[in-house]
Amino acid sequence: MACTTTTSLFKPNLQSSSSSSFSSISELGSFNKPIITHPQKHCNHTVNCSLHTPTLPFPKHPSPSPTTQKTLKKSNSPQWNIIQKAAAMALEAVESALTAREHEHPLPKTSDPRVQIAGNFAPVPEQPVKHNLPVTGKIPESIQGVYVRNGANPLFEPVAGHHFFDGDGMIHAVKFSNGSASYSCRFTETQRLIQERDLGRPIFPKAIGELHGHSGIARLLLFYARGLFKLVDHEHGTGVANAGLVYFNDRLLAMSEDDLPYHVRVTPNGDLKTVERYSFNEQLKSTMIAHPKLDPVSGEMFALSYDVVQKPYLKYFKFSKNGEKSEDVEIPLSEPTMMHDFAITEKFVIVPDQQVVFKMSEMIRGGSPVLYDKNKMSRFGVLEKNAKDASAMKWVEVPDCFCFHLWNAWEEPESDEIVVIGSCMTPPDSIFNECDEGLKSVLSEIRLNLKTGKSTRKPIMSDEDQVNLEAGMVNRNKLGRKTRFAYLAIAEPWPKVSGFAKVDLFTGEVNKFFYGEDKYGGEPLFLPSDPNSGEEDDGYILAFVHDEKEWKSELQIVNAKTMKLEACVKLPSRVPYGFHGTFIGANDLATQV
Repeated sequence: MACTTTTSLFKPNLQSSSSSSFSSISELGSFNKPIITHPQKHCNHTVNCSLHTPTLPFPKHPSPSPTTQKTLKKSNSPQWNIIQKAAAMALEAVESALTAREHEHPLPKTSDPRVQIAGNFAPVPEQPVKHNLPVTGKIPESIQGVYVRNGANPLFEPVAGHHFFDGDGMIHAVKFSNGSASYSCRFTETQRLIQERDLGRPIFPKAIGELHGHSGIARLLLFYARGLFKLVDHEHGTGVANAGLVYFNDRLLAMSEDDLPYHVRVTPNGDLKTVERYSFNEQLKSTMIAHPKLDPVSGEMFALSYDVVQKPYLKYFKFSKNGEKSEDVEIPLSEPTMMHDFAITEKFVIVPDQQVVFKMSEMIRGGSPVLYDKNKMSRFGVLEKNAKDASAMKWVEVPDCFCFHLWNAWEEPESDEIVVIGSCMTPPDSIFNECDEGLKSVLSEIRLNLKTGKSTRKPIMSDEDQVNLEAGMVNRNKLGRKTRFAYLAIAEPWPKVSGFAKVDLFTGEVNKFFYGEDKYGGEPLFLPSDPNSGEEDDGYILAFVHDEKEWKSELQIVNAKTMKLEACVKLPSRVPYGFHGTFIGANDLATQV
């Protein structure tokens, strides 16, 4: 069953259930507007927020202290001439009228901020470094460095539609040194965030929450009109840098697929500082998806870039371990396609061309530009890593398959097959469009036969063990090679994560670890104990966990071999549910640029 999209002329009413909804939002976190809060006793009820559950009231938890709020940098008011001031006033009047019309209609749950950023999905303010955090258990001696995780954290209170993916990027960092731990979190200083902070309000269109139907077209026109009068600068990036993190060529890069990456430095004391919007010394001229792949042997990084408006809709490129970019390889597609992730093997790049597509013309008809095209045949493309063009690319059809994430892939030359491990999601567009059908994410083995051009697909786990498995990874030292284990988030009750599963990809055996009663987390990060270890599961799982009853957050460290909790780092402030992370070892931290 496909999900339904918003088709009303204007976008919906944010006031549909409570006139006090936005005051409740403000009490939750970091929205940058003056608010009056009152001390309250701790709230013991659990907030069950879901992207597809009924609209929920926001919980009233204690607000951050004034000292924490002050960590956000002050805005600088723009200096406009009289023409710019007049244009700004006129465009703001138009936007106000548009917003008022939008409020006359109900919001779908996939763009209702009272659903999307309720509970522990709500934003938090920046947190300067706190050292010597309380630890229960013992931090393993091999863990030296910093665990960083990205997430969406809107700086400003939404005035219209908002999807969880739309929030500004914030990185949470736990630095380890000889058994002690520190914590900090900072916004990634994107061009978008800097400009909105200076203007004192949100002004860039939200790609998922707002760009629907005629209202979305109107907001795009308003934005570009502001650019015409130089009220905003949209020529140096509009992305939020909230999804992925990768450490490459002595730099930590924060990414979202709608922009260039941002270089963020981890300071010696464990704080975070945005350096710049990073173009690899002006080599990268286009956006880059948030899931580039690092080859553990060659040190190269492989990436894709997609365009939803003009051809080429998809490009492939790579970087040498020293950061030298290859020429773009244009991959011919008949239409722009959602390309959130891909995979590599020792020799090949595996590119999914699936059934979630972009049709900007749907906005003219009043709908969402992100669609599930049930008539399209999903397929996977196989391209040599060093290819100069796509002429030798082989496409293998994989019917009714949509994998938002691919966990690994490898070659099996004896059968002329490439094995791809991914989570097949149904309905494919359920993250973006409202639907009645419950989401399923099935860990699957997909085999692409390069000789016959045929494919097979099967669930890895038995029906009895089946749970929704989404964010996660394999041992990163084995990426692109045959791996036995995958460590994946148990996305139940969707979209929260109650634990993680260690899955034997050969036998289907599943070992589950749950974070605890009323505790939920996110992506489990596998950190190898020793890169030279012969045992693939010799390492630890790191995961941010939030206790929804006590309203406190922690970092859990689990032994990946025994699946037993080794240590728990108590964090000084709440960590919202987020996206993807990585670990930077102490030796790499010492060589940062």
